Amino acid sequence: MPMEILLFGLLAVLVVFMFVNGRKRQKQMKAEQEEKASKTVPGVKVLMQGGIYGTIVAYDHDDLDSPALVEIAPGTVIEVHSQAILRIVEPKDAVVEDADDSVVVIDEAPIVDDAPGIETTEETRRRLERDADDK
Repeated sequence: MPMEILLFGLLAVLVVFMFVNGRKRQKQMKAEQEEKASKTVPGVKVLMQGGIYGTIVAYDHDDLDSPALVEIAPGTVIEVHSQAILRIVEPKDAVVEDADDSVVVIDEAPIVDDAPGIETTEETRRRLERDADDK
């Protein structure tokens, strides 16, 4: 009889642990989704599932079933499901220390004079509207 009580007690502790751990994980996932949704705005660079990089053109935070518009090349806009957006791509800078212990920040992307400039959100929208008018 005491062995059965011990086993039921152990089972109850395990069930409570699983329930608490599941709730904690659920809250963490919801917080991550809300953070991603708040950072997903037109003009931000994203990585999509499948390894495709693109720039958000349109995204509806409220209706996650509506497709997001992502520009993967100048003038090439695709519709993707909002869950296909894996993460926001943050610009990375390399930090190098000199011999005199001063910190130098080196931008990873080399600056090329003939390279096109990065468009702002407004410039992207105007270009897409011009392209739509031409068709």
